[in-house]
Amino acid sequence: MKIATFNINGIKARAEALPRWLDDAQPDVVQLQEIKSVDEAFPRALFEERGYNVETHGQKGFNGVAILSKLPLEDVTRGLPGDDSDEQARWIEATVLGKRALRICGLYLPNGNPVELENGKPVPGGKYDYKLKWMERLHARAAELIASEEPVLMAGDYNIIPQVEDAKRPEAWREDALFRPESRAAFRRILNLGYTEAFRARTQGAGHYSFWDYQAGAWNKNDGIRIDHFLLTPQAADLMRDCRIDAEIRGHEKPSDHVPVWIELDL
Repeated sequence: MKIATFNINGIKARAEALPRWLDDAQPDVVQLQEIKSVDEAFPRALFEERGYNVETHGQKGFNGVAILSKLPLEDVTRGLPGDDSDEQARWIEATVLGKRALRICGLYLPNGNPVELENGKPVPGGKYDYKLKWMERLHARAAELIASEEPVLMAGDYNIIPQVEDAKRPEAWREDALFRPESRAAFRRILNLGYTEAFRARTQGAGHYSFWDYQAGAWNKNDGIRIDHFLLTPQAADLMRDCRIDAEIRGHEKPSDHVPVWIELDL
């Protein structure tokens, strides 16, 4: 089973590029972020005609996540548990029915910028405060999922640069919400529950990125960062065959600023 995550930065803007990549890559399941569309306006037919079941959790103009699956989906839930007042569309879960059931969670973790601090702590109600609190909720859900002792993966745009080698110019990100120590520590706490970060389990070293800004010729300079990740429970990690980044997509016509990351599981 080939499963991909792809922050498309707007379904309307990627109405040609996304189907073209799907036709070439032929993933069985795709988790999308930043669809920037309400559910009713999402172009379902574009994907259904390619054999995908479509589930969305949309929001007008911002955020939004979706799952495309050639396999049946069951028990679809929307919204990260822990805060009923959170209206941002950043989380979707479903069970994919392959040779055995696989629980998949698609996420678009808050960016967190600008970082607003007071006495060294995030200002309550600010964007960085929201990011860290969202990650606390993510940790709680991740703990529940790993306790199930079933194959589970959490994939998406984490807006976290885990290590120095995950940025071409790490010094430029020191005070950014994606690379601040509090953000990286929160990510490590999730990993330390027993999750495997799929890409780094297969590939080591610098120079592997999943995002290049549209500005300042970042793609041509390979001035990127790696912020799109798969986290696997032990039962899912045991099934992993491969994990790669389709970096060349960034050089195609009308690209997203992110590229797809995908894994293959023995399912």
